[in-house]
Order: sequence, then C-alpha cells, then structure tokens
Amino acid sequence: MVHTTASSPLPGPGPHPTVPLRPMTVSAQEAEERARSFYEIMSRRRTVRDFGSRPLPEGVVEWAVRTAATAPSGAHVQPWRFVVLTDPDRKRRLREAAEAEEREFYGRRASEEWLEALAPLGTDEHKPFLEIAPAVIVVFEVHKGPGTPRPYYTKESVGVAVGFLLATLHQAGLATLTHTPSPMRFLNEICERPPEERGAYVIPVGYPAAEARVPDLRRKPLEEVMIRL
Repeated sequence: MVHTTASSPLPGPGPHPTVPLRPMTVSAQEAEERARSFYEIMSRRRTVRDFGSRPLPEGVVEWAVRTAATAPSGAHVQPWRFVVLTDPDRKRRLREAAEAEEREFYGRRASEEWLEALAPLGTDEHKPFLEIAPAVIVVFEVHKGPGTPRPYYTKESVGVAVGFLLATLHQAGLATLTHTPSPMRFLNEICERPPEERGAYVIPVGYPAAEARVPDLRRKPLEEVMIRL
C-alpha cells in the first residue's frame, strides 16, 4: 500500500495537489467505547446460507458499495468493480455456472484435507442462495486494459474493500456470504465484464430466512491472534 503524510508528496513526476486532512475528533474514553461497540456489533456477524425473499431497503447496497470504495488501494488505483445482480434470470444463470464449478471442486479438485476442513460448515456443491438472495454482489479485480491502468497490490486492495463492504452490510442488518468459486471466468459473461476484469468474490446479500441456522463455531481469543511487542 502507498503511505503518505501531509509533508510527503505522492510519488511520480510533477507537483501533486493536497487538501487539508479532516481528522475525526474523538476523546480517549469515547475511542475505546466506539471500538468496543463496533466489536460487539461485528462479533454477531455470521456467514449465512439460508436467505429469505424479503426485499432489500432502498439505497442500502449503494451506500455499502460507496463505503467499500473508500478503502485504501495500492497507488490509489482503486482496482475494483462491484456488479449488483438482482435480475432473477441472471441469478439463475449464475447459480447454474457456479454449481457446475463446485461439482468439479467437491468431486475432483479438492484434497481430502480441504474437504475435512469444510465438513463442519456443512457446505457442498448446492448453492441455492445465489438465486434466493434478493441481490448478489459480484466483485471484480480490475487489471490493466484499454481504459484501465496497471493496478498495484490488487488482491490486497480488493480484499480490504470487501471487508468494508461486509461490515457496512452487517451494520445495516443484512446477512452476507462470501462465495469464491474457482475458476471464475464464467462471471465475466454473466456480468458482461471485459477480460481485464477478474472475478474475486460472489456475495449474496439479504435477510436471513426465519429458520436460518449457522454452525456452532468459536472465534480465536485475543491472546491467540494478537501479539504486543
């Protein structure tokens, strides 16, 4: 990622304009309260595979994508594209193509070790959520093409943006799932995207079904994921 300060101009030839930073002013006490409050909200986020048909609130997906697009990116190239599918026929085609790849994955490509790791999640080649969820956001990495510059740290940049996207949708009370079929070239045809764009994530978005259940999982405690030196 590119790191800049107010006294350090962006790399490259010629002068680069700057604008005053508008930092958030938060007291020390409020900072911890905000961090804890955000954690408490995000700790309830779960991957959902059982969606209801309840329509999405107007404008929520647009605001979530706007938020995702505020993420940092290598050289500020912003190498992402968010394609929102709501048309039933297109979602059906997406499901059919994704399930074809998933049958190959579960039947031939995945190692026994990988399948054992997936077993507690109860996943298989059936992906009805791609049709049932009211919207599916297909996220593409945008690589160098006729009208797009060469990106830097593409996967890292898009990954951060997707994190912003998932957090915003969860804050809005919506459920999501990050589906990553492989290979993903079929996404270009279904989403009508040029070859320089490469599928990265397929994210169904909606409200969980009334009877939705999720695996009984535990997240690692702080002392296992954080080291202070």
